[in-house]
Amino acid sequence: MALGEGIRQQIRQVLLFFVCLGGSLVCSETWRYSVAEETETGSFIANVVKDIGSGVEDLVARNARVIFDDYKPYLWLDRQTGNLLLHEQLDREALCDLTEPCILYFQVLLENPLQFFRAELWVRDINDHTPTFVDKDVLLKIPEGTAPGTSFQMESAQDLDVGKNGVQNYTLSPNPHFHLKLEVSDEGRKYPELVMDQSLDREKEPELRLTLTALDGGSPPRSGTAMVRVLVLDINDNAPEFERPVYEVQVPENSPLDSLVVKVSATDLDAGINGELSYSFSHVSRDIRKTFELHPITGEVHLKALLDFELIQSYIINIQAIDGGSLSGKSTILVQVVDVNDNPPEIVITSLTSPIPENSTPEMVVAIFSVRDQDSEANGRMVCSIQDNLPFLLRPTFKNFYTLVTERPLDRETRNEYNITITVTDLGTPRLKTQHNITVLVSDVNDNAPAFTQTSYTLFVRENNSPALHIGSVSATDADAGANAQVTYLLLPPHDPHLPLASLVSINADNGQLFALRALDYEALQALEFRVGATDRGSPALSSQALVRVLVLDANDNAPFVLYPLQNGSAPCTELVPRAAEPGYLVSKVVAVDGDSGQNAWLSFQLLKATEPGLFGVWAHNGEVRTARLLSERDAAKHRLLLLVKDNGEPPLSASVTLHVLLVDGFSQPYLPLPEAAADPARADPLTVYLVIALASVSSLFLFSVLAFIAVRLCRRGRAASLGGCSVPEGHFPGHLVDIGGTGTLSHSYQYEVCLTGGSGTNEFKFLKPAISNLPQLSTERAESHTFLNGFGFN
Repeated sequence: MALGEGIRQQIRQVLLFFVCLGGSLVCSETWRYSVAEETETGSFIANVVKDIGSGVEDLVARNARVIFDDYKPYLWLDRQTGNLLLHEQLDREALCDLTEPCILYFQVLLENPLQFFRAELWVRDINDHTPTFVDKDVLLKIPEGTAPGTSFQMESAQDLDVGKNGVQNYTLSPNPHFHLKLEVSDEGRKYPELVMDQSLDREKEPELRLTLTALDGGSPPRSGTAMVRVLVLDINDNAPEFERPVYEVQVPENSPLDSLVVKVSATDLDAGINGELSYSFSHVSRDIRKTFELHPITGEVHLKALLDFELIQSYIINIQAIDGGSLSGKSTILVQVVDVNDNPPEIVITSLTSPIPENSTPEMVVAIFSVRDQDSEANGRMVCSIQDNLPFLLRPTFKNFYTLVTERPLDRETRNEYNITITVTDLGTPRLKTQHNITVLVSDVNDNAPAFTQTSYTLFVRENNSPALHIGSVSATDADAGANAQVTYLLLPPHDPHLPLASLVSINADNGQLFALRALDYEALQALEFRVGATDRGSPALSSQALVRVLVLDANDNAPFVLYPLQNGSAPCTELVPRAAEPGYLVSKVVAVDGDSGQNAWLSFQLLKATEPGLFGVWAHNGEVRTARLLSERDAAKHRLLLLVKDNGEPPLSASVTLHVLLVDGFSQPYLPLPEAAADPARADPLTVYLVIALASVSSLFLFSVLAFIAVRLCRRGRAASLGGCSVPEGHFPGHLVDIGGTGTLSHSYQYEVCLTGGSGTNEFKFLKPAISNLPQLSTERAESHTFLNGFGFN
């Protein structure tokens, strides 16, 4: 503190002491002087000699001086003359703002003897401020259907001067549509309203420009203007309406800046821009504008300055809602400043149970806690709550104790953890609240069986696999936790007790991987179907099962097997071809089968080597051996053909075939068994048996017809010495093949009955019996041959 200021403080304390001791030292009369603001420094205010009632010489002798209440030297006393002179220019607006009258209190002090004279200096306002509009450009949107007589509020101008020097009047530039009407607010402030004289027509005049002038009462008067632009819109026939005509709110004096005071809301039945509202203050003082802020869109009123209950206890705030068509609705906010509710509630957790089992019964106690608030009355009354949509309830118990209980059984698989916020709110204004977070874990019980990812699995692996080959996996998950979710896999007993499942596949109990225990043979086992189970380790254990279907994929592990002609080391059969045969004459047909399936069983035929190249050819797709050209006398009589039968596997497998051909003159029919050979089963060619049996198992209708053709062209085992091959019978007998018309086409009299043994899509045939009655019955040797063929995959 400065030295001079400290001395003044001591003097003030002494003076106050004496004033308190004896009121007689203070003159009861108060002197009143006045001065206009901005008067020049040194100007004469008054002479105090007459008021004091003594001579001017006493002023010097008694050390007379002037002391203002705020200790500022606005005046000084000339003790030689007793004149009060202006020490500095005064600005009424800076000293008193809008307060009227503006009074500065001071005392004239005389010492020896001590005496006080109270005085007031009234600072008179002069017209030194011009009225100003907050918005220099005002946009007024008026629908064209607005009725005459409608009024539109305009923002009042602001003038720092007071009294008659403040805003006194408003004028409007001449126009045929509006005249100006002055209104007085509750505070005595004048504000203008535009009153419509005649309706607007947007099609004729879409926009008007008016000049609004504010005039004060000074001499000479000062004025300020604002440009009012009237935009004529289509009809907006609904003005905004506030949900309440008066909003009464109480605001604690310690509310921080930007605190929400209230949120006002208005509605407009119009649509589009005519229903879009903006909020604003309406004819409020500068003090209100400095303290509150109104959001134009949300209608929220926030604090711009701190409140002080000791200075101002209430505010009256006029607000308006203006729609897009400039129609407005009015409301008032009554703000009551109240004392502070400054003690938030307290929460003390007494006990907490966590985790809790998911199958717990309702009303299980999870937590116990108590609450308190050190405030009194409404500020100390509390409301306790938790979040919505939680399976818990709050139960009030003794005094301020609460229990948190379960509302219903919990499900850990749905949710295994709950973060619960306990909120305690008092009933003060504004309400204070305290929150406490607790975490409740849900423990698992074994209430979920393992679930396979698929109800059935289809696995593939090639035949001839290596033992212990991984062929696939099954997978099951359990929604439980811990041991309740640990899954063990196992093979379930097959429905067929004779199926050696345990010797075919195994399963890893930990991860569900399936393994083939031994090599699989597609020709013996094409598909394997079994069930697997998944069991958790809960108590009691829960389980489920799934179907596994293993399809064995064929590998090319069977070479073609030649049915005709036989290549078993016996005397070869010789095919007889007349030299008069035409090109394309059917010499023979190689018949072969393959135990595999699919393309591994697709066969093709190829002529590798011939005694005379170019004389014979083989058809690749059906194995038919035909003459390639006309025969002549120059062609050798005996021919040997080497043919290759190859499948379509990867890699391909093959078999070779040797065919003997004898060219004969004048031959008209092929050789068939002699009558005595046919009549003697013991002398019958074994190939007859093989072909008849094969005929019952071949799955191709085409191959069936070929076998039927070849079966009647069997050669007997003995060779005629004269031909070195098959003997040629001399006469016709049943079953002979005869050349018809000399075209090389052969016909026969054998007929066979067959039936389809499989489904409609298998094309598998079964040999029943020959159509003729004199065909020998199958002997024991033939039955054994059938069994031998079955070993190659023929059924």
